[in-house]
Amino acid sequence: MSILAWIEDQRRLKLLNAPKYSHPTSDGSQGLWTRCDQCGVILYIKHLKENQRVCFGCGYHLQMTSQERIDSLIDSGTWRPLDEILSPCDPLEFKDQKFYTERLKEAQEKTGLQDAIQTGTGLLDGIPIALGVMDFNFMGGSMGSVVGEKITRLIEYATQEGLTLILVCASGGARMQEGILSLMQMAKISAALQIYQSCANLLYIAVLTSPTTGGVTASFAMLGDLIFAEPKALIGFAGRRVIEQTLQEQLPDDFQTSEYLLHHGLLDLIVPRSFLKQALAETITLYKDAPFRQSGLIPHGFQAQLSLVSQEKIRREFQRLEHSGETNNVSYQQLLVSFENAIFDLTKEKVEKDLLKQLVQEKNSLIDTASTNILDWCFKN
Repeated sequence: MSILAWIEDQRRLKLLNAPKYSHPTSDGSQGLWTRCDQCGVILYIKHLKENQRVCFGCGYHLQMTSQERIDSLIDSGTWRPLDEILSPCDPLEFKDQKFYTERLKEAQEKTGLQDAIQTGTGLLDGIPIALGVMDFNFMGGSMGSVVGEKITRLIEYATQEGLTLILVCASGGARMQEGILSLMQMAKISAALQIYQSCANLLYIAVLTSPTTGGVTASFAMLGDLIFAEPKALIGFAGRRVIEQTLQEQLPDDFQTSEYLLHHGLLDLIVPRSFLKQALAETITLYKDAPFRQSGLIPHGFQAQLSLVSQEKIRREFQRLEHSGETNNVSYQQLLVSFENAIFDLTKEKVEKDLLKQLVQEKNSLIDTASTNILDWCFKN
């Protein structure tokens, strides 16, 4: 009997004697050994984790769990998760071979997560950031209503606090079990990003890992101010066979790889996993000191002081002014005047409106969102 066969027998014996439901395993691994998806070499999982799940033989980047990714990017002890308790439901009472609720329960027990993403804030080499990391082990990293809601809340929080946003993508696309509710997350996230990027002038970096496909690719994954990717990552929208059948032609061998996309101008940089944290830190620092930085149009704390109803009134008034052609660059100072009558009867918000006017009148009330935030990025001069 070979040593590998003996180890496999011991693993099976241990599984037979184990309780039916043990601790949730976030790494998705079984036993002590695994194989590289690229070259097939046998890898010792402990050493593989120490090497950030990069194959020793060919350098292929295997899938990481969301927690492993967070540990590799965020400074120790600085991670603060957001919206951990959000959990998906089954609005369509969907059933294929299993009920959707059963699939959710199995994925939650397997990964220890409520859904396919972790969001939060932390320090990256001393720089405060807002970070979202998708986990492919949870139903293929599919994007449902909870994933979309958590990403949107993270973007809005980053907008209010003036934080750089980093989203690490690993997904098979929108979650079919939630139907149109999953598809609408694409538009919701994109709308939040438009405010974050165009109105607050903040930096959003998308990091694409293997695989990033479907609705995630068609929305926030490709909307980054900068788009990074890992080597040989699978990135695309439709599957290779579907495209070949549609075009009736053979596609290149490296089609839908990060190298192919970089060559055709769809990516900004391919970064090895071992260098990703340093590359992100240097990029954010470069953006902070860039000569073309601009101040955002949104006074600090503006969004946090308004109810959802007033936010919607501002958005509609903003669209009305833009479509009427009254101005090409409507500022929030103009909006405060234009919707005064709309909130006149709301006593609480009328007081808040007066406070906001005072904020706008103060010269320093607008954050220089491209170079600072309330934490001053923890840089020591």
